[in-house]
Amino acid sequence: MARTATITRTTSETDIRLTLNLDGTGVGDISTGIGFLDHMLTSLARHGLFDLTVHAEGDLHIDDHHTTEDVGIVLGMALRKALGEKRGIRRFGSALIPMDETLAEAAIDISGRPFLAWNVDFERPKIGEMDTELFEEFFRALAFNALITLHITRRAGRNAHHVAEACFKATARALRMAVEFDPRVGDAIPSTKGAL
Repeated sequence: MARTATITRTTSETDIRLTLNLDGTGVGDISTGIGFLDHMLTSLARHGLFDLTVHAEGDLHIDDHHTTEDVGIVLGMALRKALGEKRGIRRFGSALIPMDETLAEAAIDISGRPFLAWNVDFERPKIGEMDTELFEEFFRALAFNALITLHITRRAGRNAHHVAEACFKATARALRMAVEFDPRVGDAIPSTKGAL
């Protein structure tokens, strides 16, 4: 069964169409109008081995906030839909990713309980034209709409570009691990409650 989802979401602030294939090869077709966000989403697809298409138009004449947050919302919705009943998955995933002087960690539980623990500081307020505070908004929107518990921590690092990119790569690898099928689980839902 294909673990894919296509979500379209239109508001007065953004218009987003997103397609996610959890069992892809890491191909990204990303266009949000925010160059650095495109770069990060492309990295997420590549290192998560997801096929991800994102076409977003937003009120960038105001700022990047609505587009960044709403892409996180739609990606979270697609992840939740593509996972279905979550039968046979590993459920948990974690990754510790270095990027030069930077070290970032992500841990995920596909729990049905949305939560974000964000322990990431940036040395400067912008990367290019993008506000670094928007990364927390993106990951919160992702976690709460996917119904996952997500912890992201900067262990080391000064370069803001490296910190952001290591966070996305760590999340990608942790998510890849969590959504993979576990042959020992079979078709079971990995929970003592029988539901996630």
